[in-house]
Amino acid sequence: MTGESVPKTKGIGEPVYAGSVNREAALRIRVAKAAQDNTIARIIRLVEEAQEARAPTERFIDRFSRWYMPAIVGLALLVALVPPLFFAGEWAVWVYRALALLLIGCPCALVISVPAAIAAALSAGARQGLLMKGGVVIETAARTGHVAFDKTGTLTRGQPRDTDIVAFGRDEREVLALAASVESGSAHPLAEAVLERARTDAIGFAPATEAAALPGQGVTGTVDGRAVFVGAPRHAAARAPFDRSTRAAVETLESAGKTVAAVTVDGTLAGLLALRDEPRADAAAAVAELKAMGIRATMLTGDNARTGAAIAGTLGMEHQAELMPDGKVDALKRLAAGTAVMMVGDGINDAPALAAAHIGIAMGSGTDVALETADGAVLKSRVRDVPALIRLARAAMGNIRANISIALGLKAVFLVTSVLGYTGLWVAILADTGATVLVTANALRLLRFDAGRTA
Repeated sequence: MTGESVPKTKGIGEPVYAGSVNREAALRIRVAKAAQDNTIARIIRLVEEAQEARAPTERFIDRFSRWYMPAIVGLALLVALVPPLFFAGEWAVWVYRALALLLIGCPCALVISVPAAIAAALSAGARQGLLMKGGVVIETAARTGHVAFDKTGTLTRGQPRDTDIVAFGRDEREVLALAASVESGSAHPLAEAVLERARTDAIGFAPATEAAALPGQGVTGTVDGRAVFVGAPRHAAARAPFDRSTRAAVETLESAGKTVAAVTVDGTLAGLLALRDEPRADAAAAVAELKAMGIRATMLTGDNARTGAAIAGTLGMEHQAELMPDGKVDALKRLAAGTAVMMVGDGINDAPALAAAHIGIAMGSGTDVALETADGAVLKSRVRDVPALIRLARAAMGNIRANISIALGLKAVFLVTSVLGYTGLWVAILADTGATVLVTANALRLLRFDAGRTA
């Protein structure tokens, strides 16, 4: 489910996937979803939907076959009747050639060339954590020229981290301990980031007394008899004066897309904490891979312009910020001018954009709504799986074109040789069967395709 190769530790209140194997200790689990709504069931539904959706090429082959066979039958009748009736040909010879033509003209190889490749690509993708809802998605992914990413939870971890500590006249560890003491009773995401940093740095702290949350400002509390405030710089400035260097430090951190919290103690500024939802470890590499493939990458985010620009600059991609869900849809329409656009997201607010794009891909760790709305998913929630999915789709389309060429090429050659009498029924049978075997074997090569390999 997760792609991790080591056991995952689970604590109280954490979700557990259906199908997980308990490795040690007793475990009591509360069922949160019906069987048809769990993660495995959703994946199964994605695969089932993949079998139902037909690709444009597949539909073309079906239409081609509808007039192809009548044409072959008509040609066989002409071969059987015209030479004996009008050119004194031998009936046995020309009827035999007509039968050989009928055999070689059988469209088995042509009809199976597309679905065999699509089935192999879907299977190869599923094994690598790349789910696509059928051939339509494969074809669209193969011609993608622009990929739009949501930011939070897609390009970033979705969890703010304490990245910087700036101390004024104190030790950095003391500043962090003071902040952790005041934040210890808060469930705010930024508070969780401060507490996580304190635990990571092995900093001991005791919960503050008289702790209180000030809506829209921050939190206060008493630590060892000292009044401590942690909150936005503009509110902290009302409690402790900021000099020019302090304001410059705040601006520098905020220009990097970080959220700054100030820590004051008894009316004096103790330090600054900078927090940011950091990009995923593989995000920059994924953007670089897309560029190498000739695909543009743009970040669409509802976050403020400064944060959006900082994250996009770190990853080396274009960006559009302060977008509401409908704004993302409008942005996609502009990006779609002259090229197929893929949207990658994970949240409920991404659902309209996932549906509006030529192809929508959901992160496997995303919401149920995103997974249901999308045309596919990257189950391991790795950004590099997005270019991998496109590589697999391109390989599948190349395989399909090769299969069609093999099927039509062999038939064209043996149709001519059958009419001219160079090949008989047995050769026609072998040629027809051989063409089917060849296209099937060629399609099966996709099962070994490593989508993550860049060269």
